[in-house]
Amino acid sequence: MVKKLIDLVRWYQTHVSIQRPFRVCRYEPSCSEYMVEALQRFGMKGLLLGLARILRCQPFSKGGFDPVPLHFTFKSYMDRQR
Repeated sequence: MVKKLIDLVRWYQTHVSIQRPFRVCRYEPSCSEYMVEALQRFGMKGLLLGLARILRCQPFSKGGFDPVPLHFTFKSYMDRQR
């Protein structure tokens, strides 16, 4: 199941995301890269992390560097630094 989700994200990256004229994601790594890494690291729990990240990626967020956590948590990198 995880492999199929990763393949779906890769398809999105190569067929949908590439057609946008500018970068949309406010975070580094991008939301799709974050989703793939979270799925690889945490399996199906990574899906929850990826979806939480997508919900945080909106016009009123600061954005910036927010890597996948080493341990499963919903806190973003910026929250973990405080």
